[in-house]
Amino acid sequence: MKLLIVRTGAMGDVLHALPAVAALRAAQPHATIDWVIDQRWLPLLEADGVSGPIVNLAFRVHLKQWKRRPFSPTTVRELLEFRNLRRSHYDHVVDMQGTLRSAAIGRLAGGRTLAGYADPRESIAALLYTRRLPRRGTHVVDQGAALLGEALGLTLNPAPVTLPHMPWADDWAANLIANRRACLLAPSAGWPAKQWPVERFGELAVALRGRGFEVLVNAPRADDVLGQAVAAASLGAARVVVCNVAGLIGLVRRAALVVGGDSGPVHLAAALGVPVIALFGPTDPARNGPWGSGPVRVLRDPASRTSYRRSSEADPGLARMRPVEVLAALDGII
Repeated sequence: MKLLIVRTGAMGDVLHALPAVAALRAAQPHATIDWVIDQRWLPLLEADGVSGPIVNLAFRVHLKQWKRRPFSPTTVRELLEFRNLRRSHYDHVVDMQGTLRSAAIGRLAGGRTLAGYADPRESIAALLYTRRLPRRGTHVVDQGAALLGEALGLTLNPAPVTLPHMPWADDWAANLIANRRACLLAPSAGWPAKQWPVERFGELAVALRGRGFEVLVNAPRADDVLGQAVAAASLGAARVVVCNVAGLIGLVRRAALVVGGDSGPVHLAAALGVPVIALFGPTDPARNGPWGSGPVRVLRDPASRTSYRRSSEADPGLARMRPVEVLAALDGII
């Protein structure tokens, strides 16, 4: 069997799609499983050009460039290049993203079937599918396993995920943490309403430092305003660590604890079996919560209401949540 998965991003979404594909790999170890992914998240699937344990080949896209210049000749040319995948003669293409762009990539790849949800994130995407399948299950991990299984005529139960190792990133993280007990704070999220207030992160960092943790703040860039603000609010209890996705994987592997909102680093920690405390607000943890083999505590204040609207206003439940609640959850997992 030859299969192409289209799930371009973001980090948490890729991690939530992987358990379904890991289950398929276990069920059919000799299948060809390829994947289309945004270049930023490539380390989730391969290490320095070497395929990981789940995927044979990963084909990269440049979504940031595409979004900035959606109708430029370069964007159109790169999109049309996916017609070259027709030479792979895929038996099945499964769109686990659900956007017009991902459905178009799947259609250009030319598999015998192109399957996706009957109610994709962008409804126009369904017009390109040859098979429109119902969304089954509550958590997106279960939904992904049901979608992939039904598309292939199999029964798949989500399986634990093994991520690739990048030696330089493992060495860098090992040297950074050494033998210290590190807690990684992940203050950023997809939109501001999912972010715990900076001042709360600062207070938590002080308390964690008092408990003997080396407190690190994740930042994707040196000029990351949010990470710098958390470090400043911690009054010296935390320091910013700038790293790319490969470095983040290595760092999380060696962390004793990760604390953050509904964000990529939190879902990465859960996938790697690292203890995690997830602070949820406008998104539903029953649908989007951390999934993995490690100890997980999800905190959500009753004042939070489920809304996937990308609001810039602070979620009232997250605004009410105090560091003492996080510390109480910590006592149950560390």
